Amino acid sequence: MSAPSAAPGPPLWLLLELTYRCPLHCVFCYNPTDFARTGAELPTADWLRVLGEARALGAVQLGLSGGEPLEREDLETLVAEAHRLGFYINLITSGVGLTAARIGALKRAGLDHIQLSYQDSTRELNDFLSSTRTFDLKAKVAALIRAHEYPMVLNVVLHRLNIDHVGEILDMAERIGAQYVELANTQYYGWAWLNRQGLLPSRAQLERAEAVTQRFRERVGGRIQVYFVVPDYFERRPKACMGGLGSVFLGIAPDGTAMPCHAARMLPDLDLPNVRSADIRSIWYDSAAFNHFRGEAWMKEPCRSCAERTRDFGGCRCQAYLLTGDAANADPVCDLSPHHHLVTGAVASAQAAVPAASGEHVLVFRDHRVSIPVVPAGASPGGAPRGPLR
Repeated sequence: MSAPSAAPGPPLWLLLELTYRCPLHCVFCYNPTDFARTGAELPTADWLRVLGEARALGAVQLGLSGGEPLEREDLETLVAEAHRLGFYINLITSGVGLTAARIGALKRAGLDHIQLSYQDSTRELNDFLSSTRTFDLKAKVAALIRAHEYPMVLNVVLHRLNIDHVGEILDMAERIGAQYVELANTQYYGWAWLNRQGLLPSRAQLERAEAVTQRFRERVGGRIQVYFVVPDYFERRPKACMGGLGSVFLGIAPDGTAMPCHAARMLPDLDLPNVRSADIRSIWYDSAAFNHFRGEAWMKEPCRSCAERTRDFGGCRCQAYLLTGDAANADPVCDLSPHHHLVTGAVASAQAAVPAASGEHVLVFRDHRVSIPVVPAGASPGGAPRGPLR
């Protein structure tokens, strides 16, 4: 593999996936489907070292996620050190485990920002999609967030089962005092990839949801900022995934595996380094994995000669792998890709699908008791517990 055309800047955005442990079993979780096979979690000392090395390299934005990061008893210790180093710190949480005592301790440690996830505006669907009874708890956590004067940031992953509830979801966000709402249409990696047939909305559903969102924006003005993230499958051009792999984002998995995007450990062409045996500087600048998709030397046609290659960087490598079996192919979302029919076919299938309530599809729930290898190009994963699509 040729060296990248220019030396990369620093990893401005650092995401620490502190644990794969999670009390929820969400059907759209982006964690790897074989997370039960990964190694032991990093101890506190290694996470503290990673924070120091990344900050010295120029990282400024820190995300703490999982799994559920509140499962880590050392979370406050890590937040305090990140604050001392000068990071802006965002906790990404389901809210499970965020008690009054714990949020107070995190506030004193220097936590800047909390993003709270909901699955739906109704108790029934919220609790079904996560296979937990968490709806009432989330309302209590939202009140704690406001009481401790954090920005009220709400995240809801949209898909076929809840996208028709966007109006009710936004009304709920207004009631609980949300200042920012991210309506993040499902991106099909991890467990969402296994459940794509049951989760991909129709184009009509997407258009209705966008219209409802726009009317809500007009009504509330600047009082609530609403971000509507369209799913890749409904675009003609791919997103510039992570600003190009190895450009600004550095993720560390619970076992110390370093990744140039959230889902990169699925890619067979990457021998991902680990912070247990390498420092952040060498991982970022010198490792083959982080250099593999930098620059343009890796590109095939039509990306290699496309005028848009410097804007979209060929799109998402994980999506290319899952849909075509080759991570170096053009992202099939692009209508210039010879594999674009795989995306349009999936959308057409969703458009023609029977209503979700019919029970024609089944969902694979995230579960630590099973370990499912990722299977590209639509092959059946098998071997997982399933629940009826309701």
